[in-house]
Amino acid sequence: MATPPQPQPQQGAGPYNPYTAPVPPQSGPPGPGYAAPQPYGAYGAYGTHPEPGRYGCRLCGAWPAAHATVRGHQGMIVLMRFLSLRGPFCRDCGLATYRRMSSDTLWQGWWGPLSLFITPVTLLMNLGPRAAFRRLAPPAGGHRPALDPGRPLWRRPPALLLMVPVLLVLLAVPALVLLGMLVGDTKLTTGQCVRNEGSWTEQDLRVESCASPRAEFRVTGPPCAAGDYIADPEYGPQEFTTLCLTRLGRAQGAATAPGTPPSTD
Repeated sequence: MATPPQPQPQQGAGPYNPYTAPVPPQSGPPGPGYAAPQPYGAYGAYGTHPEPGRYGCRLCGAWPAAHATVRGHQGMIVLMRFLSLRGPFCRDCGLATYRRMSSDTLWQGWWGPLSLFITPVTLLMNLGPRAAFRRLAPPAGGHRPALDPGRPLWRRPPALLLMVPVLLVLLAVPALVLLGMLVGDTKLTTGQCVRNEGSWTEQDLRVESCASPRAEFRVTGPPCAAGDYIADPEYGPQEFTTLCLTRLGRAQGAATAPGTPPSTD
C-alpha cells in the first residue's frame, strides 16, 4: 500500500521562527550601508582566524591572539589545587584572565605549608603570559565583546592586603639595622669618662659624666701610662685607633689595681 504524500508546510503557517525562515535570494551588489554576507566562522565563531591555520581568542574570537597559559593556585591546608587556563587569548581577555587568576591566587594560595612556596612561583610564571598579552594590538573581529581587563593587579584588594605586610618587613629590616648602629656603635673621644659593663675580654663601655659616681675611667690618648687599660679598637674613630682608659682617682700617677677603690689618704 503506497504511502500518501505528506503535505508541505506553507510559509507563514504557525509561529514565525527567524532562524528557519527561508532567505530570499538577492542579486546584484549589496546596497549602501550593508556589508557583503560573510561565510560562517569568518570572524571566529569558534575562534577561527581569518588567516588559514591561525585562531582567534578562545573567549571572544577576536584577533590577534597569543597562545599562553595563565595559572592559579589554591592552598587548602592539607590539600591544594593547581589551576590553569590555556589560550589563545586576545589582549583584553588575556589581561582580564591574568588579573583575575593572579588576584585569586594572592589570597587563596597561601593556606598550606607547600603552598607558601608554590604561590610565589605561580605568580612569577604568570608574568610571561602577561608580557605576551601586552604586546598584542587591540582586539578586532570577535563574535562577542572582549572581557574588560579591569583594574591593574597591584590596585586590587588582595594585592593591597599582601603589600602592607611586605612593605612593613622591608622597612623594618633597614630600620633595625640603623637603630643597632646608632645604639650599639659607640665611638670614644679623648677626655670622656666611661664605665665598663662587661669583662675586659668582652668590653662594654658606656659613656658617663665625669662628675658621676658611676664613672670609672677617663679616655686618654696614646701612649698609655702604666696601669692603664686599652680600649677595644671598635671604640676608636677608625676602628683601629688605640685609646687608653685611665682609672679615675689615681693619686699622682700611682697606678691603682683594677677593681681596687681609689685611695683616700
